[in-house]
Amino acid sequence: MRQLFLALLSALLPFAAAAQDRPVLTVYTYDSFVSDWGPGPEIEKRFEAVCDCDLQFVGSGDGAALLARIRLEGANTRADIALGLDNNLIAEAAATGLFAPHGLSPKLDLPVAWDDPVFLPYDWGHFAFVYDSTKLADPPDSFAALMAAPESLKIIIEDPRSSTPGLGLVMWIKAIYGDEAGAVWRRLAPHILTVTKGWSEAYGLFLEGEADMVLSYTTSPAYHRIAEGDDTKRAAIFSEGHGMQIEVAALMAGAKHPDLARRFLRFMLSDAFQEVIPTTNWMFPAVTPAAGLPEGFAEPLPAGASILLPPEKVPALRKAALAEWREALSR
Repeated sequence: MRQLFLALLSALLPFAAAAQDRPVLTVYTYDSFVSDWGPGPEIEKRFEAVCDCDLQFVGSGDGAALLARIRLEGANTRADIALGLDNNLIAEAAATGLFAPHGLSPKLDLPVAWDDPVFLPYDWGHFAFVYDSTKLADPPDSFAALMAAPESLKIIIEDPRSSTPGLGLVMWIKAIYGDEAGAVWRRLAPHILTVTKGWSEAYGLFLEGEADMVLSYTTSPAYHRIAEGDDTKRAAIFSEGHGMQIEVAALMAGAKHPDLARRFLRFMLSDAFQEVIPTTNWMFPAVTPAAGLPEGFAEPLPAGASILLPPEKVPALRKAALAEWREALSR
């Protein structure tokens, strides 16, 4: 029996050694990306089928929390790639010196020009307030209308200090109203039912019927339409335009497997990755797959509806914008 055990052990050792030899690519991202219903599991399966590696996604809260974790870990971070920062965070991320150029020349399908040598887009969308058309027959069609609505109309938003949608809303309002943003927040404050740490909590509360509207994306109703056959969820289209989010990935300067990480970034722009995005992350892919968008997916907003502050201008505006938000909501 002992000889049989040793023989079996000897036979299995090469396989164990091979498994140990596979490099581990560690990608920090946000929690919803790695959830069972997010793109992470399918992306992991598809990349591992071609990379001879072990791809490990590590959820780190929402996008702003992801950057906070990377800054805290500094040069000692385990991450090879950070995936889930966005246009409102990249100037702050670049200032850390923790990221390296990706070395690619991508052809992207974005409504705006993008040529950043470090931060590589993988999807994009527009922020919007989502509502249930069976419960809210006449939704606000502008921030002015939302401010003027009865106080009984309640919205749920995300915290801009920990959530990229929350920060996106703050910068969206700042871009439109400038120095008047504080007054806007004071008028919006009575409508805010609660502020959640991240998008998942906010959207979950909305689906439970806790509020009339929730800060999300123009593409969010596509989930209900395609996955559930439910056309009652709609995005309120605002006449002032909509804040835009471009989500990006970036190579860590101290990556343990830089060549493999760059291979992942190239894979990220391929159909194998991009075709997963619309019906898992419910955003527009950065590169439209050859097969196009799924039937029933959201239509992009008209040209000119995108509001995008230049990333390099965000840090100077962000501090004042956050102070205005905090002051209004603390009253």
